[in-house]
Amino acid sequence: MMHENERLSQKYDVLSEMKYLKKDIPKYIEDNLNPRFKLRHYQIEAIARFIHYIEEYPNRKKPTQLLFNMATGSGKTLLMAADMLYLYNEGYRNFLFFVNSTNIIEKTKDNFLNPSSPKYLFNQKIKFEDKEIKIREVSNFDEANEDDINIVFTTIQGLHSQLNLFKENSITFEDFKDRKIVLISDEAHHINAWTRNSLNKTEEEIIKTWEYTVMQILNSNPDNIMLEYTATIDLENPDIFNKYKDKIIFEYDLKQFRIDGYSKEVKVLQADLENWERMLQAVILSQYRRKIAERNGIRLKPVILFKSKSIKESKENYELFRKKMDDLSVTDIENIITNANGTVLEKIFNYFEKENITTDNLILELKEDFSEEKCILLDSESIDKDKQIKLNTLEDENNEIRAIFAVKMLDEGWDVLNLFDIVRLYDTRDGKWTKDGKYIPGNTTIAERQLIGRGARYYPFKINEDDDPFRRKFDNQPENPLKIIEELYYHSRYNPRYILEITTALKEYGIMPYEEKEIRLRVKPSIKNTEFWKKGFLFVNKKVKADRKGIKTIDDIKIERIYKYKLATGFIKEEEILQEEKANRNSFETTTRTFNLGDFGTTIIRKAMAKLDFYRFSNLKKYFPELNSSDEFIESLKKINVDITSSRVKLENLTPDDKLKVCVNVLLQLENEILNDYVEYKGTEVFIPIEISKVVKDKQLKINVGDYGDQEYGIPMSNARRTDLQLNLADKDWYIYDENYGTSEEKSFIKFIDGIINELRQKYSEIYLLRNANLFKIYRFSDGKAMEPDFVLFLKKEGSDEVEQYQLFIEPKGEHLIKTDQWKEDFLKEIERKYDVEIEDTLFKENAKYRLIGLPFYNENTKVVFIEEFKKKLNLE
Repeated sequence: MMHENERLSQKYDVLSEMKYLKKDIPKYIEDNLNPRFKLRHYQIEAIARFIHYIEEYPNRKKPTQLLFNMATGSGKTLLMAADMLYLYNEGYRNFLFFVNSTNIIEKTKDNFLNPSSPKYLFNQKIKFEDKEIKIREVSNFDEANEDDINIVFTTIQGLHSQLNLFKENSITFEDFKDRKIVLISDEAHHINAWTRNSLNKTEEEIIKTWEYTVMQILNSNPDNIMLEYTATIDLENPDIFNKYKDKIIFEYDLKQFRIDGYSKEVKVLQADLENWERMLQAVILSQYRRKIAERNGIRLKPVILFKSKSIKESKENYELFRKKMDDLSVTDIENIITNANGTVLEKIFNYFEKENITTDNLILELKEDFSEEKCILLDSESIDKDKQIKLNTLEDENNEIRAIFAVKMLDEGWDVLNLFDIVRLYDTRDGKWTKDGKYIPGNTTIAERQLIGRGARYYPFKINEDDDPFRRKFDNQPENPLKIIEELYYHSRYNPRYILEITTALKEYGIMPYEEKEIRLRVKPSIKNTEFWKKGFLFVNKKVKADRKGIKTIDDIKIERIYKYKLATGFIKEEEILQEEKANRNSFETTTRTFNLGDFGTTIIRKAMAKLDFYRFSNLKKYFPELNSSDEFIESLKKINVDITSSRVKLENLTPDDKLKVCVNVLLQLENEILNDYVEYKGTEVFIPIEISKVVKDKQLKINVGDYGDQEYGIPMSNARRTDLQLNLADKDWYIYDENYGTSEEKSFIKFIDGIINELRQKYSEIYLLRNANLFKIYRFSDGKAMEPDFVLFLKKEGSDEVEQYQLFIEPKGEHLIKTDQWKEDFLKEIERKYDVEIEDTLFKENAKYRLIGLPFYNENTKVVFIEEFKKKLNLE
């Protein structure tokens, strides 16, 4: 039973935390999505919940209505595509897709129907087993093809109109009779006109609403499903809350999206300057960003949005910009330099000076990059087709637009990643403060907040091979020049009251942290005078290409040698009720017989391989680099056995079609095994030494206090909020840095070491604890997946004949992350069993013995397990 105010998503949160949800997404979903778009952890969570609800949820309602409440930019459209593939496999063929505006419809069609679009959602071929299917647009479901995914694209308004005002070839209520339909609503909050105002509606008015029309369709068949996706749902409205509390299956808000690193960070740059000077500031910042990207091999054309309050003002600002930019002078640039102190612009001009970019050269660049043909003035009420194409392709290589002048932009559906600057060219305020100090944003601030949220979509790029292109990489490197590519700047006139209001609104919205803090971790001077600093070292392994030499056929990998297949018997039986059965029961009994694929012959195996793209020779060479020919691979397949279950008659008379079906099914099972066996990279089992002084550096970090729900995060340990965690690390000669700002789990672990330090000193002559502040990575042996252990404990034990040195990798872990990060603990435990050390430099030998140990997670609630293992490994009583 659900608690009266418990949302369905909260119930699933518990199921997920307790590991009751299967997170193994069906292979046909991942195979049929565009390989450029890898499903993220939260999308996998959302799909797993959906599948569980459809297949196993005991209180599933029919017809089914579910809502996914996900942040702007978090990939709702990819989730829609995944859900559609799942439902196709469940027998659904007809999909009604509706949104709020015609512009979004056109973009959506491109994403679903146009394989040449960079944002196309599906693989080039969509296949279920050996059957290829198409995504087809239809105007009504009479045109549907039962083998394909058929989609009617429409707006809410258009759907309502078509169903209530008959037009030839348009969709009608008749289309929904005797058909099971999937309704997909993008930005679903728009259909709640009825619910939002239900108390004020008469029955006659309700019938006229879009929401009523949609619900009529949904309720026309108990097998119908409606899936709603939105970033905006007003759960403060009690009517909407009551409608959706048992329908919201997944929630992923903007704050979590930002914390997980999938958005840009938002910066507010205020200047007490006129509009032209603030526009020029943004242009210089944008050009600097482009230079930093180019210098690091990143293709980026950053875009600026100049936002005005009215169309008239927008046109005036555009004309001002054009006149000033065309006449740009040294004096204009010098005025910006004069006001740059203490801002990002000061760093920019220092960079220009260092790179010998003269003011004259900068002027020439800006005039060229922001020439008239590279700027767009938009009349929001009437955007011609040419401008619309340019707006929808801003990230394309051949699109040179750098600046947009507009009033209302970035409305729902405008999906742009390379917007980095928004310049507010007006000074309106309409929010209110209550007596108890709470800010209530007005319509202007709400629109600006949504605009900034949409502009904060991350621009993907990679610097290192290990990088996730879709996540921020420099949160803890505020001085890294590339940080500018992870930031959206909102340029405002100097107005302290407004700045307080917009930052308050952004913090409540989740797109800005409540408190940002830059901290500096320093290696203690006393540490730098030790032998450990001068001669000590850290062992790390490397990520290398997996060696697949000698792998020629399936004989060289670990796979099942016997597969199973159930073949339909083909028998049909007709009988009269109450008549005594006389038919031969044996004809319906099934049995199992083992066949060898070689029994089916080379021709059948070759035909089966031809039906599956995976078995193209060019693809097989990736997994079997020593393979010489398809014939050679076929010979290895002949040794595979398959247990076929069917009737005796059928098994004794297998037709070529039967054999082909069996063979295709076995090859599909084998494909999964080959993929599971294949890894592109591995972590070496050999660890090599790196001098401590070359790894450990003073670090400047940026911390968002309170982001992770941990009251200790971002607070110095010397002044921890919990008195039992307070410790002055500056006085501890065993702690390498001068302070710790970590979570309560980290601080608790450090306190544990402090409590056992005297016991350790009885056995070890050197004891040093290092917090890994983005200093190094180690790589999982099985697939090269990178991890950064939070701590390394170095111990040195001197005996009569040799020196024994220990390096312990330790990871404190909050309760909420233990299951998610289980792979890290498994890897840490593997280290002691598999590691080897390789030491070339005589400096490191010293007749020493080296031991590398990974420990189980340290968690305050289960630390007994950690402590037992810790003492056991170090032979402490």
